[in-house]
Amino acid sequence: MKYKRILLKLSGEALMGEKNFGIDNNRLTQYAEEIKTIVDKGVQVAIVIGGGNIFRGLQAAEGGMDRVQGDYMGMLATVINSMALQGALEHKGINTRLQSAITMDAICEPFIRRRAVRHLEKNRVVIFGAGTGNPYFTTDTAASLRAIEVEADVILKGTRVDGIYTSDPEKNSDAVRFEHLTFDDVYEKDLKVMDMTAFTLCHENKLPIIVFDMNTPGNLLRLVEGNHVGTLVDVE
Repeated sequence: MKYKRILLKLSGEALMGEKNFGIDNNRLTQYAEEIKTIVDKGVQVAIVIGGGNIFRGLQAAEGGMDRVQGDYMGMLATVINSMALQGALEHKGINTRLQSAITMDAICEPFIRRRAVRHLEKNRVVIFGAGTGNPYFTTDTAASLRAIEVEADVILKGTRVDGIYTSDPEKNSDAVRFEHLTFDDVYEKDLKVMDMTAFTLCHENKLPIIVFDMNTPGNLLRLVEGNHVGTLVDVE
């Protein structure tokens, strides 16, 4: 395996599958099977999931809701998604731990860095819920922060497109996909990979990012084996 420890970032929308809202159990099962494949190969896996399939704080704020209140609601949505994925993984026989940035003793552990690392070393999948625990920060930022804290080798950002394009390929058929970019390239071309806080964290800590299509079976395994899938962003 090229990568020993990864952080997998999934969007909440990815869990909707063919639905318009909520969680598609078939998509959950598919993701659990993909993750099990690499766990069985000895890869240590941490996961951060967004909550946009249930609630998005920024959109609520645009509708007149207090932004801080909306962001906390969004954090709770990420915990719901995390619990759903945890259940799907455990159904496949994978040992998991769910850690939350907001204390919820009845359903998950508090985030403790040393404990998270120890879980990973024991080949448990660690799911980080509730973002960073702070309003105004996205789950992209949470993914970058947690990846750095647990010393992951790479962030794998699973999306429904197969990499980073010159523009949105779902809206522009002439969009061109990049195979490799440096962090400076992304700044210069003003590409939307992550929010700027998350992206800068990765840049400053020289943490590579790979954006890939999570919905294509086998892509996750091919990535950790070192095959070229999606778009790699790194320092050189």
